[in-house]
Amino acid sequence: MGTCLPSVITNAMQILKLQPVHIRNQSDVPRGHFAVYVGDTQKKRFVVPISYLNHPSFQDLLQQAEEEFGFDHPMGGLTIPCKEETFVDLASRLNHL
Repeated sequence: MGTCLPSVITNAMQILKLQPVHIRNQSDVPRGHFAVYVGDTQKKRFVVPISYLNHPSFQDLLQQAEEEFGFDHPMGGLTIPCKEETFVDLASRLNHL
């Protein structure tokens, strides 16, 4: 996993840079955060701190996203292929670290 870490983070940052300017500049994404779309069928948008990129559990989700979507994210942003409840649980745990 340690050798994949720079690749996963780099890929996530490249995906975020590929978003159209009007999406990246939305006022509801504060500095130091980024938006992700989560869900199996219906995607829900979450705004999360960039610090999540340092956590192995979040990196696992990014790896899954890379395997499933590559750089072709259907929502125009970073799409994470997991259940919303799973993501909320992970985010809750990361917020308490």
